[in-house]
Amino acid sequence: MSSFKRLGLLFVCVGLLTACTLTVDQALLPAAPAAAETPAPSVDSAQPSQDGIAIELNDADGNPVVVDDLSRIITLGGTVTEIVFALGSGDNVVAVDSSSSYPAQVGDLPQVGYQRRLSAEGVLALDPSLILATTEAGPSEAVQHFRDAGVDVLLLESDDSVEGVAEKIRGFAKALGREAEGESLVVQLEADLAQARAYVQSAESQPRVLFIYARGAGAVSVAGQNTGAQTMTQLAGGENAIEGFEGYRPLTAEAALAAAPDVILMFTSGLQSLGGQDGLLELPGIAQTPAAQHGRIVAMDGLYLLNFGPRMGQAVLDLAKQIREEQ
Repeated sequence: MSSFKRLGLLFVCVGLLTACTLTVDQALLPAAPAAAETPAPSVDSAQPSQDGIAIELNDADGNPVVVDDLSRIITLGGTVTEIVFALGSGDNVVAVDSSSSYPAQVGDLPQVGYQRRLSAEGVLALDPSLILATTEAGPSEAVQHFRDAGVDVLLLESDDSVEGVAEKIRGFAKALGREAEGESLVVQLEADLAQARAYVQSAESQPRVLFIYARGAGAVSVAGQNTGAQTMTQLAGGENAIEGFEGYRPLTAEAALAAAPDVILMFTSGLQSLGGQDGLLELPGIAQTPAAQHGRIVAMDGLYLLNFGPRMGQAVLDLAKQIREEQ
């Protein structure tokens, strides 16, 4: 996008940035939390030459995208932000959405609100040359507004499968002119996942895992089928203890007792919102579960557990170990 066009946008888009009204935990579910300390794979941060080079590709919606200016990137979504920084293009990022909190330097950047509730004016006021996101970004009217304003917008498929994560890394790497770095990240991801699979195959147990998402005692739900929590549980060699529905539903005593989990899995922040394990045991039916009776409560950083980015393999291995450790 030309500097003249971007200058014009500054005068047109004078709206303030959308307030960050959602926590990172909310951004993760039911579809991101304080960043985990586990370091992400990274590559050399030296910028590739882009002088006179236009990178052409299609996004998840089949829209042709020509990327020719990497000077001012806005990333939408914790996964997208983590990938871009891991590829070595973090110095070009001028703003992120509220679900982005890793790596640590992201905390110094302006936020443009939640990726699914974007304000076109707030985003455009930052004069982006390129917006990187997944198909979770919206509303669609805002995304179209970005394109109509002449900003390059690349939306890649939001796919939490192993293959989907690899494709996201490759897609954003291509857009940034960092395909070699992208392949290095994919190779590391596959190595981490292979290590996790080897651990799972050597383990004798397949624990039944109940994932509970909490934002205080008045907002507690459990993960059913076709959720990110189930994906991670299965990759870690566990079994989702909830079978009767898809997505997330409020926790009931009946559901907890019927699930009979060996392990209860939560975000660290979610467990804290209940007042710790004592507060968790006060929820309907929880104290009567095998997990509670044997002290099998596992809490992990939310963005690390369910971000589905370069650290996915590390998170799978950590989860596989924690759901089998005696407490």
